[in-house]
Amino acid sequence: MDKLQITGGRPLRGEVEVSGAKNAALPCLCAALLSADAVTLENVPQLNDIGTTLRLLRQLGVKAERSQAGGEPGAVVMLDAGKVESLEAPYELVKTMRASILVLGPLLARFGEARVSLPGGCAIGQRPIDQHIKGLAAMGAEISIEHGFVVARAKRLKGATIRTDMVTVTGTENLLMAAVLADGLTVLENAAREPEIVDLAEMLIKMGARISGHGTDRIVVEGVSRLHGATHRVMPDRIEAGTFLCAVGAAGGEIVLRNADPASMGATLDKLAEAGVSIECGPDWIQAGMAGRPRAVGFRTLEYPGFATDMQAQLMALNAIAEGTSVITETIFENRYMHVQELRRLGADIEIDGHTAVVKGVARLSGATVMATDLRASASLVIAGLVADGQTLIDRIYHLDRGYERMEHKLMQLGADIRRLSGKGSPE
Repeated sequence: MDKLQITGGRPLRGEVEVSGAKNAALPCLCAALLSADAVTLENVPQLNDIGTTLRLLRQLGVKAERSQAGGEPGAVVMLDAGKVESLEAPYELVKTMRASILVLGPLLARFGEARVSLPGGCAIGQRPIDQHIKGLAAMGAEISIEHGFVVARAKRLKGATIRTDMVTVTGTENLLMAAVLADGLTVLENAAREPEIVDLAEMLIKMGARISGHGTDRIVVEGVSRLHGATHRVMPDRIEAGTFLCAVGAAGGEIVLRNADPASMGATLDKLAEAGVSIECGPDWIQAGMAGRPRAVGFRTLEYPGFATDMQAQLMALNAIAEGTSVITETIFENRYMHVQELRRLGADIEIDGHTAVVKGVARLSGATVMATDLRASASLVIAGLVADGQTLIDRIYHLDRGYERMEHKLMQLGADIRRLSGKGSPE
């Protein structure tokens, strides 16, 4: 099992390219199921979760080819769902990645049937799919849970007004994809507003869907009989960009992020500026610098446009070495403080009380062997390792590879002393 070895104490300097957004690419890949025509996605990150989704789509019968565009960041993925042979997403592929549930809406909408294993993914909370099921049932689907599978059937989905009990990103994406081929008008109330949903909607519109209101909490979809092919460029990853900004905020130095989308990162940029990071933005770049120790900043995770739960662990790592005390409240997932005990191993002073973490900044962290527990926890440990005295060894980094493309290589470009060790302990 691979590990990351980091020797801390080096400021970060230089430029890196931000990859395409994992959380946008996954639903866009699944959206290819909605058309019998070819779909091309550009700026697709090369991540384990992307590979898992492509394997799942191929198992369904989708032709999927990945290539590297000359001189351009990210991969190009060409998809052809003209001859889908199976309507079942098996447990073997779904268990590692909760986003696999996103094939449910497209399969049901286009083929009238779907059989999808109940999902897995990071162990950061229950993340139920009851709102997906509620919405599809409101559109006329007959749904049952059989032997660990969600089984859904409908001759053709019918438009409906759907009010989810909670804001759900994957639920909004699934229902949006189902609605584009439904008969009549669908209104999604209490819809998630994340930029990745806007990106998915823009792709669907290129394919012939009629959608308005995406980016607000009320999305209106006028169903069409079929969608055609299209080419779409996946948006930049705002979470990866925020992770690198937290890294320079903690370690010091000055970096430039290219292929970034600062317009989607308001809450993250605000908090980093409050922490003392100097930030300058252009349309597709961010320049950030830090001299000295950051200031502690408190925050509460919220649905977009609030502070993203996917950035909580990274900003906690910055707070661990900041001047002052910060109070962090996690409102999205009930089990997203698993990285705290690992940060403590590095010398962080953090106390947990229910959904609240109190972080007392310390002047120094010290390197140690730690274990990644989920995707964003992995990133927080990398940030802590960059500032810790001595050597930090991070185990179980397969979590990191699910959501960050070649992270150690990008950090090496910025001057970090970091390397990947293969399962046998030698550099890769």
